[in-house]
Order: sequence, then C-alpha cells, then structure tokens
Amino acid sequence: MRKMRYAAAALAVMGTLLAGAPFLDAPAVGTMRAEAAKEQWVWISSDQKYGKFFSPSNVQIKSKVNGVATCISAWIKTAYTPGGAQEAIENYGIQASIPDPRTLSYSLALVEVIPQERKISYIQENFYNADGKVIWSKVYEPQKEYEINHQSFEEDYYVALVDQVFHHGERAQKDAADRWRRLWTSESAGGAVTEAMADFSTMRLSGNNLIYWEWQETKNKDGELMDVKFMKKALNHEQGTEKIISAEQWTSAAGWKKMETDGRYETIPKEDKAYPGLERLRAIVKGYQYWLNRYRTDLPQTANAKKS
Repeated sequence: MRKMRYAAAALAVMGTLLAGAPFLDAPAVGTMRAEAAKEQWVWISSDQKYGKFFSPSNVQIKSKVNGVATCISAWIKTAYTPGGAQEAIENYGIQASIPDPRTLSYSLALVEVIPQERKISYIQENFYNADGKVIWSKVYEPQKEYEINHQSFEEDYYVALVDQVFHHGERAQKDAADRWRRLWTSESAGGAVTEAMADFSTMRLSGNNLIYWEWQETKNKDGELMDVKFMKKALNHEQGTEKIISAEQWTSAAGWKKMETDGRYETIPKEDKAYPGLERLRAIVKGYQYWLNRYRTDLPQTANAKKS
C-alpha cells in the first residue's frame, strides 16, 4: 500500500504544475491511444508535489450487475513538480530510465475501478517529458491493484471516477468534517489514552457485515504518540462480533509494520472498552442505509439509484 505523506492541497501550486506541460494535448500511448487526450482534463486536487486530473467524458462503465456498475474504466493524469518527480522515480525504482527528475513532466494511466471493493488497478502507465515524449512506459500483467482508504495516493482519483458514475457524494464524504466518527476512548492507569475512530467514507454493508477502516492511536500522559493501529474490519452488527481483515501498526521505534491477523470473529462484550463503538456503529447502520448500500448488486436497483 502506498502511503500518502504529502502536504495539504494548495491551489497556488497549480501555476508551477501547468507551466511548460501540455496538459490538454496528451499524445498517443504506444499502440493504445488515450481517448481522454481529445478531451479537456479536469483538475481534481494538487499539493506541493502532484497535480491530479481526469477526463469526465472518458469514464466508461465496463460491466454491470443488476444495473449497478461493477467495473469503471478511465484514463487519469498526474502532473509533477520537481519534488514530486523525484519521489515518483524513487518509488518506481526507475532512476536508470529517468536519471534527471526535471525531465518528468506528467504521466497518464489507464485504470479500472471496482466500487464494490473500493479498489483501483493500473493496466498501463506512461511517463512523459514536457514535449509529450514517452520516457518510461509499462503494461501491468497482472494489473497493479490498490485498495482505497485515506492513506492511498489514488483516493482522489477513485472518488472522482466513482462520483462521475454514481453521483452518491463520494468526494463530499471524503472531504467531510465528520468523516472520522469517534468510536471509543480509554485511559490506562499510567495515563495513556487510546482513541478509536471509524472512517465513515469507507463504510459499506455486505450482508450483515459492516466493512470499514478504523484508526486507533495511543498517546502517553504527555500527549506524545506511542502507537497507531490502522485496521480494515468486518463487523457483524446484529451478532456484535468483529474481525480484523487486514491491519498495519506504527510505533516510533519500528515505523509501519504489517500486523498478523487470524481472521476470526470475536464477540464484543458489554464490559469491553470497545462496546460503545459497537453501539455507535449499530446506529450508523440504522441511520445511513442509503450510503452503506450505495454500490450493492444484490439489492433492487432502486435502492442504489435514489434516496428513500
């Protein structure tokens, strides 16, 4: 999983991103042509390293189940400042192909989105210089896949593409002030405080399971961060049981490390510190059916098409 470690969006950077880069006239990509090159690229977001764009008219639905889109195809565009270019080259390990980061201007990528799983996968990716010449290209076999959460570099692209098809407010939820819902807090005898928060924007129902990402952090009595657990969970809200699907843990000594999970459901008893969180999540399930069922294919189409 690629981590987002970048500054907040800054519109002032757009002048730097746009200077010298032919954003509106992308060239052919190998034997495949980016149809979006014929259209105007629409800005999604930017920061001190990257500018992100997509072409709305290029977004295509590749498959449906019961009238609900299950695969969305599109070309996306990333523009680079020198700092962003340097970071991208290092992340991709392509210093031999692009020894001078100043030559990397922008990239185009053909992607597919699976909204039911909050996933985006790269099919082909192409890096260009300011003159529109391909300086590095790769077709991914198998496709390079990422699951979308708040740590994902691809989150901005994902919400733009999904909203283009569903119009359910995915981008608005990503940027909402109440995106993170507090589940519970607990204080130890030594004064350390642990707080757990659920990411509402990632929540979805699958049968009786509420799927979501949880951020759990512990600070010592002086307010210093000691430990972070970032977990994808499945909660059976009727039975009051949960399991960790996948997780990572951060400590100041070791940084981010993958957590081992056994995949078993565990009961949340009433005396447990996490029980108030169960009650809050049950209230969310009861009150936000429209949002939680937004991309389900096993419900009548009208349940996904409009608010009740």
